[in-house]
Amino acid sequence: MEIEIATIGGYEEVGRQMTAVRAGDDVVVFDMGLNLSKVLIHDNVETERMHSLDLIDMGAIPDDRVMSDLEGDVKAIVPTHGHLDHIGAISKLAHRYDAPIVATPFTIELVKQQIKSEEKFGVQNDLKKMEAGETMSIGDKNELEFVNVTHSIIDAINPVLHTPEGAIVYGLDKRMDHTPVIGDPIDMERFREIGREGEGVLCYIEDCTNAGKKGRTPSESVARRHLKDVMYSLEDYDGGIVATTFSSHIARVTSLVEFAEDIGRQPVLLGRSMEKYSGTAERLDFVDFPDDLGMYGHRKSVDRTFKRIMNEGKENFLPIVTGHQGEPRAMLTRMGRGETPYEIDDGDKVIFSARVIPEPTNEGQRYQSEKLLGMQGARIYDDIHVSGHLNKEGHYEMLDALQPQNIIPAHQDLSGFSDYVNLCESEGYKMGRDLHVTRNGNLIQLVE
Repeated sequence: MEIEIATIGGYEEVGRQMTAVRAGDDVVVFDMGLNLSKVLIHDNVETERMHSLDLIDMGAIPDDRVMSDLEGDVKAIVPTHGHLDHIGAISKLAHRYDAPIVATPFTIELVKQQIKSEEKFGVQNDLKKMEAGETMSIGDKNELEFVNVTHSIIDAINPVLHTPEGAIVYGLDKRMDHTPVIGDPIDMERFREIGREGEGVLCYIEDCTNAGKKGRTPSESVARRHLKDVMYSLEDYDGGIVATTFSSHIARVTSLVEFAEDIGRQPVLLGRSMEKYSGTAERLDFVDFPDDLGMYGHRKSVDRTFKRIMNEGKENFLPIVTGHQGEPRAMLTRMGRGETPYEIDDGDKVIFSARVIPEPTNEGQRYQSEKLLGMQGARIYDDIHVSGHLNKEGHYEMLDALQPQNIIPAHQDLSGFSDYVNLCESEGYKMGRDLHVTRNGNLIQLVE
């Protein structure tokens, strides 16, 4: 059977992921993501109102024209998890393909919301839920399987396309978490089985984000302990404490809510995306938040809540807000600019339970946000976080488990691939033979 892989997006940058695998006459598309930094660099861009061609020209979504070179029919569009760099282009591109969108329940719910807010295209693709551990047929000869992985968002999977020539493992966005705060541990046992079954693993496509960092990525339970240590240390502080984290990071939001109550403060979630992700997780029974937990996304209701906090005393509340990357319109940025009723006083604490995404736009915005908060007297508690991506030893373990015949590094630019390439070459792989460093818009023929 002919096997061909189109590397469409995410092979020259971190963002706008999209990869297609053709096995015989069947094509499966993995991810359709957005490159957020290309959007943020323009003022007031509303992607919902924009045409896909303009977003492609901006470098914000994948240029999927290479799909016309794949001689087969798309049978499924499979986003791995609900982050925007993996689902953010579905509302712009999915309608071009007569295929269902297949994902885990939480991811499907987020995709549904993306499609609902779309103003330019009518996306009519069927939405099909599939749990980790389940499989579905792709055509007559291939099978799609979801393997449970752990990441900085709940309900993440790595999809595996089983073909007569071996398995294609799409390994983007995971860490090896054996003690996650929410959900099941990573299913390493299944990865090892896939490595030993039938024809083995024909190809492994891997996210290289932290390949240069030594050791292993700590568990979310480590970040939880770190956060607990910081928040308990502030128990006697009688001024304002504000926290920010990735709104999609439900496990971290849960920890913040819990520790706020432990130190006698009422937590409240503020910002559009905070309300979206946490509200969705609660509706689908992934989390059980306290009944009185307020979630407010609309600016007027957020400002009303800030007024209430100022009236009833900042020492009684913990606002958990958007804006950990210094995004211009996010809550924390507005607080830093003095554009909300919440007043930051000398000595007030701001907890960043997030790292800066290493990308110039974010770094500049975060720097500016911290400076503005500092000018108002805020004390910054930074980097209370663990990454959602594998460090070097995690990558080594995955290669050892899967023993892939071919490897394609993804989710980076060329400089970001280099550490992973060095690791693979030390394991006996060779550039140009079975280690394929590629660019957006390329086709790689694995079996002719």
